[in-house]
Amino acid sequence: MNPQSCVNIHKEWDIVGARQLGREMAKEIGFSTVDQARIATAISELARNIYLYADQGKISYEIIYNNSRAGLCLIAEDEGPGISDISQVMEDGFTTSGGLGAGLPGVKRLMDEFEVYSEIGKGTTIKTVKWLR
Repeated sequence: MNPQSCVNIHKEWDIVGARQLGREMAKEIGFSTVDQARIATAISELARNIYLYADQGKISYEIIYNNSRAGLCLIAEDEGPGISDISQVMEDGFTTSGGLGAGLPGVKRLMDEFEVYSEIGKGTTIKTVKWLR
């Protein structure tokens, strides 16, 4: 498998493909089934946000190394409306879609590293990493 891959998110069904690819890559690196599920859940949330709020975007996957440790880096990018108040969307329970509100705070908890960049009218990029224990 390519150490770097990408799934375009255009329709709801793409969320499933994004999850599957992430789980396969996580398994290949050697993540436990629990961490594979965490990664798949984070991907679902990121892909769903692209689908709901930006219409389309992509999730890129990269196997990365830090010293002797392997990890999976996910980058979710869109050219949607952007996030006007990042601190608000990072509050637990905040939802604009009527979902469970696990949202981005949930992704941050599931992963080891988490960064959000967003510009109104230009889009949002979320970079997150899970390291192999």
